[in-house]
Amino acid sequence: MLVFSGKARRMSQKHLKEAFIRDLNGTSLLEITIGLSLAPLCLLSRGLLLILYCLHYGKPLSSRTYSLLLDFLVLVSPLLFSCTVLSPVLFFIPVIIAAFCAGMFSKIYSQRKQEPRMAFRKMVKDFQKMSLDPEYIPAVTVFRVYINVLTSISILAVDFPQYPRRYAKTETYGTGIMDFGVGAFVFGNALVCPDVRQKSSVTQPKFSSVARQFSSIWPLIFLGVGRLLSVKSVDYHEHTSEYGVHWNFFFTLAFVRLAASLLLSVFPKYNSWILAVNLAVLYQLTLNTTSLKMFILHGSNGRDTRDGFFNANREGLLSLFGYLAIYMASVQVGLWLLKRRSSVRGWAEAVCLLLLTVLVLFLFLHVSQVYVEPVSRRMANLSYCIWVVAHCLMFFICLVVTDLALVFTKLLVRGSSVPCCWDVVQAPSTSKKHELEAVPVGREGKHMCLISAINKNQLLFFLLANVMTGAVNILVDTIHSKTVFTLCILHLYMFFNCLVMYIMHAKNIVFKFW
Repeated sequence: MLVFSGKARRMSQKHLKEAFIRDLNGTSLLEITIGLSLAPLCLLSRGLLLILYCLHYGKPLSSRTYSLLLDFLVLVSPLLFSCTVLSPVLFFIPVIIAAFCAGMFSKIYSQRKQEPRMAFRKMVKDFQKMSLDPEYIPAVTVFRVYINVLTSISILAVDFPQYPRRYAKTETYGTGIMDFGVGAFVFGNALVCPDVRQKSSVTQPKFSSVARQFSSIWPLIFLGVGRLLSVKSVDYHEHTSEYGVHWNFFFTLAFVRLAASLLLSVFPKYNSWILAVNLAVLYQLTLNTTSLKMFILHGSNGRDTRDGFFNANREGLLSLFGYLAIYMASVQVGLWLLKRRSSVRGWAEAVCLLLLTVLVLFLFLHVSQVYVEPVSRRMANLSYCIWVVAHCLMFFICLVVTDLALVFTKLLVRGSSVPCCWDVVQAPSTSKKHELEAVPVGREGKHMCLISAINKNQLLFFLLANVMTGAVNILVDTIHSKTVFTLCILHLYMFFNCLVMYIMHAKNIVFKFW
C-alpha cells in the first residue's frame, strides 16, 4: 500500500511539473533584448573592478579564490537574480549596472597617474589607431560561455515558481528566453566549428571534414542516449512537444553538425549564407504549402498521435532543417569574423556593419511574423531562424563593444589586466610617450578566470548542469519552493558547476574524447 502511494505521489509530481512548463506563450522581443544586455554589462563591471583594484593596489588581482568569488558574484549571480526575484523590475537593472560602471570609469579616469594629461578626444583618436591581437577574438569565447551559463541557469530555474512563465519555452508560437537559448547554442557551436577554423590555404580531401565530424559527434550521441535512458528509467517529467518522445537536444546538435559538414563538403563554405537562406525559405514554403505543419502540430491522425518513431519524434526530426539553417548562417558569421582586423578602428567598423545587418534582420523578422508566420521554436520556422540570428548578432555586438571599452580603460592604468579581453600589441606611435601606453602582457587566457575555465570544458559544463538539474528535481519539490530556498538552491547549483570547472582549469584537465 505504501509502495502504491509513493508511486502515485511521484506520478502526481510528474504531471504537475509537466503542466507547469506547458501551454506558454513567451515574452516580448524588447524584454529579451534587455535581458541579454545584462551579460555584457556584468562583464564590463567585472573588468572595471579589476582595473580599479590595480589602480589602488598597484598590481592585478592574483588570488585564485578571490578571482573565483568575484567572477561568480559579478558575472553569474546578477543573472540568477534577474530571471527570478528581480524579473518584475528587469528594465531598471541594466540602467543601474550601467550607472555603476560609469561611476567606476569616472573614478579610474580621474585618478590615472600618467602626466601630462591629454584631452579625452585626443585619447580616443589615438586609441582608434592601436593594434589588437588579430588571432584572438575574446567576444567569441565570451559569447559561447555566456550562452552556456544562461542555458544552465534556465534549465533548473524554470522548474521553480520564481522563474517567470513568460521566459520558459513556448508551446507552439512565441518568443521565450529559453527558446532563444536553444538556437543560440547551435549558433555558438557553429562559430568555432572545424569548417570555420580550417585555413582556406590548406588543401584537404573533399569529405575529410565529414569523416572528422563522424568521429567528433559520437560523444553527443552517447550523451543523447544516456539522457534518454536516464529520463525514462526514473520517470522524469518531460515536455513532449519540445523534441518528441525519444529525441533530445544532444541528438539535434549531433545531426546538425554532421549535416552541415556534408553540405560544406559539396558547396563553398564562403557562400554558406546562401545555403542558410535557401534552407530556411524552402522549409517555410513546405510548411505553408503542404500538410507538414499540421503533421508537426497534431500528428499523422490529427489527434496528436505518438505511434511510430517518426510520429513520436516529429518535432525533433523536422526542426533539424531550421537549426541547420541557423548553423549555416553562423558559419558565415564565423568566417567573416576571422578576416584579419588588427586595429581598434577595424573592429569599430565591423561593429557598425554588424549593427546594420541586425537592423535589416529585425525588419525581415517583422515582415515574416506579419505576413508569413509568427516565431515557432517547435517547428524552427523561418521567423525563428531570423530571430535567433538577429539576437545572436546583437548579443555579440554588445560583447565586442564591452571588450573595446575595457581595452581603452586598461590603457589608463599601467599594468592592469582583465582576463578574456583584448591586449594592445602595438602603440600608435613609438616616437614619443603618450598617456595611453600599450603594455603588452601576453594573451590573457593564461590567467585564472571563470570564463576561461568554462570555455575549456564547455560540453562537460552543460552535461554537469543537466545532471545536477535532474538531481535537484528528484530531491526537491521545486514547484512549491519558497523564494529564499529557491535562490539558495540556484546559487549552490551554479556555484558547484562553476567550482568544478575552475578546479579542472587550475589542474589543466580537459574533458575531451575526440
